[in-house]
Amino acid sequence: MSANSPDPKPLLDVVLVKAGRTKIRYEAELLTDDGTRITVRAPWAGKGVRDFGFVRFEPGDVFTEHYWRDRWYAVKEVHDASGTLKGWYCDITRPATLDGAELVVEDLDLDLWVSADGREVLRLDEDEFEESGLAERDPEAASAAMAALDDLAKLADAGGASSHGEQAADAPRWPPIH
Repeated sequence: MSANSPDPKPLLDVVLVKAGRTKIRYEAELLTDDGTRITVRAPWAGKGVRDFGFVRFEPGDVFTEHYWRDRWYAVKEVHDASGTLKGWYCDITRPATLDGAELVVEDLDLDLWVSADGREVLRLDEDEFEESGLAERDPEAASAAMAALDDLAKLADAGGASSHGEQAADAPRWPPIH
């Protein structure tokens, strides 16, 4: 490596756990860790194209993912291969844990999609959340998960995401990555 080459970023394995099993594991570049928020960047880790109807995730997409040790969600900013923002996919999760080079996150089924122009805010998978039985097994976690989804949806709906990527002066900050 030449003296002018930037230092390579450390790599982490992001491990998404659901119902006690590993749902997906992928390698991501660690961008920052301030002790509370961990930010990583990774290419689309799925196989092939995943078309949700409202957005397509596909090879070449890049995800900048923000995880917190004290929040019940993760915010993933999604860009296509050319760098154009597609939007934000928010997973409702238990707070993240970093164990060595493994960033472990427990998916609680609820999700939120916010389109790049801020006009589309979709609450996702509420039926899966109900079917998961979390409310019966762990009512406190279920309550925290619903509150996190409600908070994110309110931020997005309040104009934190606008039609031109600009924010109104009095609007809550979107995305909520501070």
